[in-house]
Amino acid sequence: MLLNRIFSTIDAHAAGQPLRIITHGVPPLPGVTLRDRRERLRTHHDDIRRLLLHEPRGHADMYGAVLTRPSSPDADYGVIFMTNGGYSTMCGHGIIALTTALIETGAFPNQGQETRITYETPAGVVQARASVDQGRVRAVRFRNVPAFRLARDLAIDVRDRPVTVDVAFGGAWYAIVSAEALGLSLRNARSLELIDAGMAVKHAVGNALEVVHPLDAELAGMYGTIITGPPVSPDSSLRNVTIYADGAIDRSPCGTGTSALIACRAADGELAVGDSFVNESIIDTVFTGRIVMDVPVGEFPGV
Repeated sequence: MLLNRIFSTIDAHAAGQPLRIITHGVPPLPGVTLRDRRERLRTHHDDIRRLLLHEPRGHADMYGAVLTRPSSPDADYGVIFMTNGGYSTMCGHGIIALTTALIETGAFPNQGQETRITYETPAGVVQARASVDQGRVRAVRFRNVPAFRLARDLAIDVRDRPVTVDVAFGGAWYAIVSAEALGLSLRNARSLELIDAGMAVKHAVGNALEVVHPLDAELAGMYGTIITGPPVSPDSSLRNVTIYADGAIDRSPCGTGTSALIACRAADGELAVGDSFVNESIIDTVFTGRIVMDVPVGEFPGV
């Protein structure tokens, strides 16, 4: 066997959703900005994404991350996130898993009971804080980019069924719809049913609405669909499954999706600064989000 390409990776997960961190084998990525370097990776080295995320080494729901130098002086790392269908703008579970891996492998120095790592993502700068006990990361929280709702009760047709959705940004763009409106249940639906419905919603919203960030035209286009339902745990606010990229299904509660859900509830007056929201996944793991401040995003109220 001739080995002409060698890659090193660390496989991690957050709340059940995988992250494959590529630590060796990616060539230098020239470019002034992080987005320049992401574009270089996409146009010249996309075979790496396909090689490590697709079968047989990966699978349909595998997520990837490449660390690079940041262009922001406030960041420790730049991070490029990869999916089964391409490249994403931000990933909450990825920040959690990446922070855990960097600290526990010693790649980033342990700063004591709380270690801070700041990342530049294509959506903006995100600071993570890890609670560390005897070298083990016990919890990670991060301050996300501003989240906001773009559209409320947008009317679309999904497989000849009239449906209304909210469209919100939490680092990536999501359509938010109840499982009941789609004729589904999060407790007994098959994964293929959820994927088919989620992708149908994503495409319908993309055809009905121009989805562009008001302050950054490069943050454009639908990323996924958040299908919601009543929680199983009495301690949770909501249950959800996120269908994203090219029909991938998120096992975690979805970090950027949680931010988008919080933004919608804040816009409806159901959450305010200081309030928490517990988001439950289809495998019963949870992410807890909290509003730390109100932030206008162009003409839209955000958090």
